[in-house]
Amino acid sequence: MNFKVGILMSAFLIFCSCDQKKQKVEVEEVKDVTEVRMDQSQEISAKHILVDTEKEAQDLYEKITKGEMSFEDAAQQHSKCPSGSNGGSLGSFGKGVMVKEFEDAAFALKVGEISKPVRTEFGWHLIKVEENQ
Repeated sequence: MNFKVGILMSAFLIFCSCDQKKQKVEVEEVKDVTEVRMDQSQEISAKHILVDTEKEAQDLYEKITKGEMSFEDAAQQHSKCPSGSNGGSLGSFGKGVMVKEFEDAAFALKVGEISKPVRTEFGWHLIKVEENQ
């Protein structure tokens, strides 16, 4: 799902779940958040590998950085995220879309760089930035 569609869907769901008295305030809050997020022009295109343990992530990191396996092959073979079947591709996203730990790590990387293991509420990630836009 692209970023703008996600924001619009979130706004729609909040709008639909509001009662009449709170509707105006909540719609204005969503509008403010939507404008801030859509004003952020920096986006990246990234891939990731999601595994359950730090050890799994560290082992994959070492194999990838030593050239024993490509990032994409590791994602297809080991990632528990559905994106693994597509080499880990998450497409493009801006700030405010991913969980904080993931976002902070992803936006700190240079194009082509692979992160060391990053922990989020979903598990352990390796992240590779494909492009800055």
